[in-house]
Amino acid sequence: MSTKTCVVAGVGPGIGKACCELYASKGYRVVMMARRQAYLDELAAILPSPTVAIAIDLTRPDQIDSAFADIRQRFGDIDVLIYNAARGTFGNFLEIEPVELEKNFAINTMGLLHCARAVASAMIARGRGSIIVTGNTAATRGGAQFAAFAPAKGAARLLSQSMAKALGPQHVHGAYLVIDAAVDGPFARNLSPQQDDDFFIQPSAIAEAIWFLDQQ
Repeated sequence: MSTKTCVVAGVGPGIGKACCELYASKGYRVVMMARRQAYLDELAAILPSPTVAIAIDLTRPDQIDSAFADIRQRFGDIDVLIYNAARGTFGNFLEIEPVELEKNFAINTMGLLHCARAVASAMIARGRGSIIVTGNTAATRGGAQFAAFAPAKGAARLLSQSMAKALGPQHVHGAYLVIDAAVDGPFARNLSPQQDDDFFIQPSAIAEAIWFLDQQ
């Protein structure tokens, strides 16, 4: 049996890293995508092989197309795409720089669109595959200080829903996770220093939920 390939786009120290660890432990070839090559190389060194690290700017469609073409040429079809890339800046609609909303859209929504298009046709042709997107509560409501963030995450949620409607009849699984929790890590801990450990959800638990969705 050939090794299956999972691409994780947006590998940070939380959910992205946990997904890489889980899929590598399941015997998948994991292709990790993020901006910093040094960080990816450090992570690749502690994961079971085969693992591939690709430094990429997910706001650049040309880099996305080139990276996925290289993956297909080297390893064949991609079985799973986990889109975990996110960018957030905060403030109310009068305070934000409009360009910040555009930058957030470029990562949270347009990056998803280009990555999904890069894998979907081959998945449809094979009649199997998964495209799973991580999101959060901001995708469902716009708080006063989320004017530059919630619209981009909401658009990603709706795009994912639209993709799932199109992909489902083709036997390709699409899912969007609304993570309504504080994900354990430095950012969440700094925001809520008074909270006990059980207030935070572990990235590994989210990775397990992604695995379940992929495998069902």
